[in-house]
Amino acid sequence: MSFPEGFVWGAATAAFQIEGATTADGRTASIWDTFCRLPGAVVGGDTGDPAADHYHRVDEDVQLMVDLGLHAYRFSTAWPRIRPDAGPVNQPGLDFYSRLVDKLLENNITPWLTLYHWDLPQTLEDEGGWANRDTAYRFAEYAESVVGALGDRVDNWTTLNEPWCSSLLSYAAGVHAPGRQEPEAAVAAVHHLLLAHGLATAVIRDQAPNAKIGITLNMYPIIPADPEDPADLDAARRLDGLQNRIFLDPLFKGEYPADIVEDLEPYGFSKHIRENDLEIISAPLDQLGVNYYAEHFVSSTPEPEAPVQTNGRRPTGSPWVGAEHVSFPSRGLPRTDMDWEVQPDGLFKVLLRVHQDYPSIPLYVTENGAAYVDSVGDDGSVNDPERLGYIESHLRAAHAAIEAGVDLRGYFAWSLMDNFEWAEGYAKRFGIVHVDYETQVRTPKMSAMWYSQVARGNVLAATVAP
Repeated sequence: MSFPEGFVWGAATAAFQIEGATTADGRTASIWDTFCRLPGAVVGGDTGDPAADHYHRVDEDVQLMVDLGLHAYRFSTAWPRIRPDAGPVNQPGLDFYSRLVDKLLENNITPWLTLYHWDLPQTLEDEGGWANRDTAYRFAEYAESVVGALGDRVDNWTTLNEPWCSSLLSYAAGVHAPGRQEPEAAVAAVHHLLLAHGLATAVIRDQAPNAKIGITLNMYPIIPADPEDPADLDAARRLDGLQNRIFLDPLFKGEYPADIVEDLEPYGFSKHIRENDLEIISAPLDQLGVNYYAEHFVSSTPEPEAPVQTNGRRPTGSPWVGAEHVSFPSRGLPRTDMDWEVQPDGLFKVLLRVHQDYPSIPLYVTENGAAYVDSVGDDGSVNDPERLGYIESHLRAAHAAIEAGVDLRGYFAWSLMDNFEWAEGYAKRFGIVHVDYETQVRTPKMSAMWYSQVARGNVLAATVAP
């Protein structure tokens, strides 16, 4: 299975998950630094320090990418490192990313920069966070600082990573920072994040006219448990609206889905939409990033009331504003260590849907991967056949999408290395490179060595890898 000439093979990370050094060189607190201190918010009470200590190990980590034959590296810049407390530019913070970009380019690795991967300065959260419209304008200022420093060397820009997570999961469910459980704030955050994207897009266009600009969305096929049951169909409609269409439609059609606007009216959604907002949000893009992990198999029947938690975890709510009653029955499929179903055909469905339902745009799978339990063996190797099989099956789905006419131009494995997995702390490992958090020793896993062969050859073997 050959991939198109020029197909981009990369790996992805996020600043807070790998950098550590959370107080170094002028960096101030993000919402994740604060969230980590909430009792029960993060497994084990883990924090973002030292993570994978990437801040001090850039040379080593870039060499890892070279050894694996990666074409591109998708990383994020940390807002509180570059504009601490959303104030004046912090030059040491910018210098760190400038050195990273130079190191990548010296080794013929394309830098693929994401401006926002969830680390909002705590100062802005204190003023309302993404529920406050002003945060969108502060984001544009931050974007201007980054593109002004790096726009001469970085060609590929992503404004936001997974705004679903930084709005509904963070402000309604409270699973992610800042941990709020306020549906009204969550729907406001949806719009303000999209507005921030549009404002930043204009800044990048102005500062770096030749840049390729995109946004990354986490998209999931929504499957009704009973396609003959009107209630299940309506549950699927609502979730598809909140997960997919509420972001895709304003970006590519210049309007929010009418049914979802109606669903969210009790939460004051439409009052946040001002004149010209949708024109700003729908500014033309050069590419779209697709993050895919699983499908949602949804039922309108609520789960039985769960027993009171005794594991010390902080209680959380539902991200499904207006559809909090839905449940997700098991289909008996294999599951990852995150308890997510393994369903590679869902990636094919997502890519084909965007291709068929929205204006033509180059697509990149900007995240895809799986957490499994693994460890370094006595011989120093890390065998992770489940992760290898997961990635291979999803690459086959991606190849099928290309054969079906989808303009898919690249794939980024999530993640380059084991890291701080948000609310799961260090308990879940997504990396194709193992990190010993005590010694910070990096060990490429079997999946990394296999992925390296695929990237170097631009081809999948005809038979499934063992």
